[in-house]
Amino acid sequence: MPETLTLIAALKSALKQRGYTYADIAGELRLSESSIKRLFASGNLSLNRVQTICDWAGIDWSDLFELLDRSRRNVQQLDAEQEATLVRDTKLLMVAFLLLNHWTFEQIVSEYQITDLEGVRLLAKLDRLKIIDLLPGNKVRMRLARDFAWRQNGPIQRFFERQVQSQFFKSRFDGPGELRIILNGMLSAQSVELLQRRLNRFAAEFENMVREDRKLDLDLRRGVSCIVALRPWAPDVFERWRRGKGPDKDA
Repeated sequence: MPETLTLIAALKSALKQRGYTYADIAGELRLSESSIKRLFASGNLSLNRVQTICDWAGIDWSDLFELLDRSRRNVQQLDAEQEATLVRDTKLLMVAFLLLNHWTFEQIVSEYQITDLEGVRLLAKLDRLKIIDLLPGNKVRMRLARDFAWRQNGPIQRFFERQVQSQFFKSRFDGPGELRIILNGMLSAQSVELLQRRLNRFAAEFENMVREDRKLDLDLRRGVSCIVALRPWAPDVFERWRRGKGPDKDA
């Protein structure tokens, strides 16, 4: 019953997005509006009726499953101990990141030095950490929300600053699929705020591409990292000459 109610909630959300009302649905099913409200509230909509409504409203089942996935992914942030547990076990951290990028259990054990037994143990540990729900057949359902974020200055962030960040920038960024743009200028506070909003939209577009491309075979995808950073800043090599900060400060 809870799964049925969740499905119906997803259907309601999809209908609302398309501007349909209970009255519209009542007309299609030839029922009273109060009857439709009762069916949605009680969860007594049969799958046949759900299919009828979806066909009428132009809603694909994949749209419903996407909304279902969003509703289940409700972990906004891990606590410090959860993150520390991941950092203490690099293989566990790797599996968590692969699952976040929509790898299956079978793909992970075939591409990495992880046995089936070890893989199951790692999945079970991630389940105990409430990062995933471990389902039959070693299937997983992510619990991390779409807007999930690692803790500011938390164990994961510090781990990447120490061990990953420097590796990322050891490149001339002139190879296939690589790009480096360095911008510098004087901006007003209003322009900075506008730029931040646009960068947030870019990040959301990146995530949408990740979701769309997960439908492709693994050999058609590759890991891509993109760092977008913005801060009021000037290089130390220049700032050392600013009056009051550089060689003339004691003059």
